[in-house]
Amino acid sequence: MSDTIKMRPREYIKIRGASEHNLKGIDLDIPRNEFVVLTGLSGSGKSSLAFDTIYAEGQRRYMESLSSYARQFLGQMEKPDVERIEGLSPAISIDQKSTNRNPRSTVGTVTEIYDYFRLLYARIGIPHCPNCGKEIKKQTVDQIVDQVMALPEGTKIQLLAPVVRGRKGQHEKIFDRARKSGYVRVRVDGSLYDLTAEAEELKLDKNIKHNIEIVVDRLVVKAGIERRLTDSVENVFALAEGLMTLDVIDGEPIQFSQSFACPDCGISISEIEPRSFSFNNPFGACPVCFGLGYKMEFDVDLMIPDRSVSLEDGAITVLGWQSSGDKGSFTNAILQALAKEFKFSLKTPFGELPEKVQDIILYGTDKKVNVHYEGQRGSGVYPIAFEGLIKNVERRYRETGSEWSKQEYESFMRITPCKECKGMRLKRESLAVTVCDKNIYEITSMSINRLHDFIGDMQLTPQQELIGRRVLKEIRARVGFLMEVGLDYLSLSRATGSLSGGEAQRIRLATQIGSGLVGVCYILDEPSIGLHQRDNDKLIGALKNLKDMGNTLIVVEHDEDTMLAADHIVDIGPGAGSTGGEVVAQGTAEEIMQVEASVTGQYLSGKLQIPVPKTRRKPTGWLTVKGAEENNLKKINVKFPTGIMTCVTGVSGSGKSSLVNEILYKRLARDLNRARCIP
Repeated sequence: MSDTIKMRPREYIKIRGASEHNLKGIDLDIPRNEFVVLTGLSGSGKSSLAFDTIYAEGQRRYMESLSSYARQFLGQMEKPDVERIEGLSPAISIDQKSTNRNPRSTVGTVTEIYDYFRLLYARIGIPHCPNCGKEIKKQTVDQIVDQVMALPEGTKIQLLAPVVRGRKGQHEKIFDRARKSGYVRVRVDGSLYDLTAEAEELKLDKNIKHNIEIVVDRLVVKAGIERRLTDSVENVFALAEGLMTLDVIDGEPIQFSQSFACPDCGISISEIEPRSFSFNNPFGACPVCFGLGYKMEFDVDLMIPDRSVSLEDGAITVLGWQSSGDKGSFTNAILQALAKEFKFSLKTPFGELPEKVQDIILYGTDKKVNVHYEGQRGSGVYPIAFEGLIKNVERRYRETGSEWSKQEYESFMRITPCKECKGMRLKRESLAVTVCDKNIYEITSMSINRLHDFIGDMQLTPQQELIGRRVLKEIRARVGFLMEVGLDYLSLSRATGSLSGGEAQRIRLATQIGSGLVGVCYILDEPSIGLHQRDNDKLIGALKNLKDMGNTLIVVEHDEDTMLAADHIVDIGPGAGSTGGEVVAQGTAEEIMQVEASVTGQYLSGKLQIPVPKTRRKPTGWLTVKGAEENNLKKINVKFPTGIMTCVTGVSGSGKSSLVNEILYKRLARDLNRARCIP
């Protein structure tokens, strides 16, 4: 072997004649397998070069490598305005527009960490009774028979074997097997069918998920059936792999499992599977909010924004009740009848009415009142039990066919946590399964920083450690990647719709680090946006990590630290729009600093600076916020000066946006512009 290691020659992406948008036919060699920053004034042509030329051509070439059959579903991609590009790798774009605004999408689902947690809980989770909280274990056949015999004598029951649960297909073999085994009845999606009937009746749609239960026995609870019941239960468990549904005629069905049941409450839970912990699957999602964690509900404070106004003067502003102050309207006639019956005045400000009267107006009364109404078709007296303002507008919202009306009603609604799951999105049974005394929601609600420490110190039994070792390894790695990109303040349960563009971009960056791809050209759009300088080093370290794996990084960026850390800088300019589109300078940061025509280089070297003003403008007044506690704010008091420019700063996730956007803006919008929002 030679004493000297021969260095690998530098490879380049060679771009010739790039003229997309304002680019002026530029020729450029970008080094491969290096950390490259494209910089320049806003509008100079950086994104046109990075995304509309390099990435677009990489995508187009990838599409052309597919078969003609696959291409017909993907559509035609136009060739960017460039003469040729050589040395181009498969390209992946990580931009700020790729945020998923789906309310079902969270940081955990986007990074796939939540999928690993679902698997972990399904395999090593300890189930507890959702009612009493006691740890539950497998039930024996004798215990199940005793529970069935405890039902009132004369109760009619059916023993059902759930052989298919939420699976697509026609399942013809299952019906044939049941028929040959001597069973005569089957329940499909809640409807009972005779297995001896014509096969056409049981022709299922193969594209729809079905539930199939074989009727093993039909009994009436009475003394002396224990032996037959025991045999039937054993047959059910043999058919349905340890599961049984007891269909109580004129009663609620009871689920039994050889796996898990509470001996005290008699509650059984079905087999624990990864889908039991998915809020996007009906087997795991809360049945009330369908896994969203919240519901849209009418808010009294939005319907009656000013309680110092009387009902006669139009205190109720919601659609359908806006004319309640008009003496010719039916809603006014209802209020007049209520005022007469319950002895209050419509001229009294709503906030000064007795609490009992306010409750009647909002939530209704069972007592019928005589409503005198004179309309276009004549007059009459109508005895009405008033349902209440809230139920009335809920019914109107439900029944209206007008999209405009729906949107108008929704402006009086507020997102509130689901009363059943308390915003946790999952069924009670799923939330009762724990690992290290924490359910899956409690773990995913921790900040990434706390979660990293928690999973590092997990005290598992030897059996749990053996089963969960490989899953935990994947979770720890992916959580580590999120910390690398400076997102340790987020939680896995955070909705992606609430993330800033920079946060969403860094989540995708962490996912790409976890994917371990090599030989890819990554193109990023200002990943440092929204990031505090304290966390910049973490981000730059993550970018270098991606490069060290054997990838090319092309980053569109203005940040000084990122430029100084880059292997190569390309400065596009010299101006913006028609005055830009040219390569002003390229090379290392030190080389860029020597080029006088480069505005970026002049600022990097310190020859150009933004001067600190010698005198500051004085405020014309003050806006005072007291007791702010939106999101993570801890009842803080803040004074904002008016008439001058004020900067609100702090580390990422400290509560800046909560204070400015969620409290200050909403309050001003409500008070000054009559916006329907509550800070």
